Amino acid sequence: MAATGLELDPRLERYAELAVRVGANLAEGQTLFVTCELDHAPLAQALARAGYAAGARYVDVLYRDPHVRHALIELGPDEALEHSPAWMIDRWRHMDEEQGASIATTGSSEPELMADLDGTRVGRARMKELMEQAMQRMANRRINWSGVAYPNEGWANTVFGEPDVERLWEAVAFCTRLDEPDPVAAWNAHVDRLERRAEQLNALGVDQLRYRGPGTDLTVGMLDGARWMAARFETTWGSKYVPNMPTEEVFTTPDRRRTEGTVRSTRPLELSCQIVRGLAMRFEGGRIVEITADEDADVVRAQVETENGAFLGEVALVDGTSRVGQTGLTFSDTLYDENATCHIAYGFGLPEVMESTDVEGFNVASVHTDFMIGGPEVEIDAVTHDGRTIPILREDVWQLTD
Repeated sequence: MAATGLELDPRLERYAELAVRVGANLAEGQTLFVTCELDHAPLAQALARAGYAAGARYVDVLYRDPHVRHALIELGPDEALEHSPAWMIDRWRHMDEEQGASIATTGSSEPELMADLDGTRVGRARMKELMEQAMQRMANRRINWSGVAYPNEGWANTVFGEPDVERLWEAVAFCTRLDEPDPVAAWNAHVDRLERRAEQLNALGVDQLRYRGPGTDLTVGMLDGARWMAARFETTWGSKYVPNMPTEEVFTTPDRRRTEGTVRSTRPLELSCQIVRGLAMRFEGGRIVEITADEDADVVRAQVETENGAFLGEVALVDGTSRVGQTGLTFSDTLYDENATCHIAYGFGLPEVMESTDVEGFNVASVHTDFMIGGPEVEIDAVTHDGRTIPILREDVWQLTD
């Protein structure tokens, strides 16, 4: 037998297969677009194998190098910070036109790589036009997409204080249900349960959510026409996929005009290879009017100062049954930490929850940043359109009947 040139890790192969067949739900004949860091090459290779095994017409892999981005922020001209190369925009256009599938990886090997740089420049350094194109094209439901994380030494060192990749793999396997005898069946049962929760909230007719906890006294108004959803999305041609692996949330888009009060993040936020700790915000008339943090508040301020970046685009509820939360770990990776507890996001709204986004109160922006605001000390109530106040979360316990 001819050598493949790769030493195959059965666990990695199984993980890639789960990402391809459940996450992206790749169909035979689709092109699979993979985007990942250089250090994630073993996962990219496994995704390529899983993609072709599932019938991919072609697998296109794009590698990112965070050190090149560091050089841009440190030494590049100001106008380069938001530059979007035309060929990268074309890549997203091709995904849309071909009805392609996309998988992106997380799990930074150097989550604080940008900590020595000016926070304002770090926050501004995003490909504005590309971000807008990508979010709009994902929202039009012509791309089935998903995100998964790759365990590596740098990420493990951030989580555990030592490069214990095996321990991190165990946590990732638990959170993604890769440890189950039948991960696909386990995922289907899990997503079914989350969808039942979303339907509960839709049936309540929620007009506001009220958050109370240490440093938090926040009211978020819901948007007429927005429904609650869970993890399973559907393309325009009827293919169902799971955008985030893991996922533990039910979510919707709020009315950008109706957020009032103060909120304090309950977990550090990994943002653009910097870690923002102790983040707090104050809202008036829907707009973020004050931002403080123990570290790196300038990164958040720079994002919020972009067009419509100061308004909310998402609210999400996560309870103590979350596998991510049960690990007791702070992953310093938003894909994981946002599924450990409740979160909100400033910036772009979620078109998937809307019949039409052409309504007042829906937020359109070039950023979408989730940060965590939940935990056992945070109480959340729903206020319904008919004036009832209904407990939703107490001490991380879901109060509605599953």
